[in-house]
Amino acid sequence: MSSLASFHPQIVHFVVALTLVGALLRWMSLIPKVSFASPAATTLLLLGAVGGVLAVSSGMAAHQPVEAIPGVAAAVRTHEDWGHRARTVLLIIAGLELLGLLLLPLPTFRRWVHVASAAVCLLGGATVVVAGEKGGELVYSYAGGPGLRTGDTADITRLFVAGVYQQALVERARHQPIAAAELIELLARRAPGDTAIELLRIESLLRDRGDAPGALAALAALTLPADNQRLQVRAGLLTVDAYVAAGLPDSARAVLERLVARFPASQRLKDRLTQLGN
Repeated sequence: MSSLASFHPQIVHFVVALTLVGALLRWMSLIPKVSFASPAATTLLLLGAVGGVLAVSSGMAAHQPVEAIPGVAAAVRTHEDWGHRARTVLLIIAGLELLGLLLLPLPTFRRWVHVASAAVCLLGGATVVVAGEKGGELVYSYAGGPGLRTGDTADITRLFVAGVYQQALVERARHQPIAAAELIELLARRAPGDTAIELLRIESLLRDRGDAPGALAALAALTLPADNQRLQVRAGLLTVDAYVAAGLPDSARAVLERLVARFPASQRLKDRLTQLGN
């Protein structure tokens, strides 16, 4: 089942949707004259149980590299435990649904089986949601997963960039600008040809080191793709900020006026020009 590892996120999302909608339909089926709900509930809940088995198998195939990340093992095991609980409850529900199919000629007994299934669906929905929440915690709180699906080291590089950038923001919030600047410079050293990171480094020169002349020199040496409006505008606004920080408001205004003439649809530039005029 190792080939299923990369499909774990897709499978899990299907399990959550199938289980919750199936549970809702099973409860609706207890209302008289809602004839479509019962067969639909049975179909979705049986598919949800199959998905639960596949979700656990794919999760077990994917867990080793994630669990190896320092400090993540306990969270992985918690997610696994809830995944196993959810699978067990889904199989119980599937058993009740199959029993209901066998009792088609006995509507009274079949109804009581569906009542029991609806009751267990409450537990099934809860365990599936908790298991999903624990999986989300692995992704959003522990960064478990980059590189697992594609095997591409670029995924790990993106994780590194995101982590260093977020830590730099934390240092700024802690009023540690030098620490923030050092982290941004680390990114720039790791990706010397990345224009977006170079702009981030120039911004750090201004915000963290207060080096307006250095920022202006770096901007003057920067080559930007002519067809990338976002980078053109970002570099232009950094130039404006650097001129303002250097005590040259007229130069800042001239840069902004050229930018507004070049990108007249940009409200951000117009607002900045208005702000500068005040």
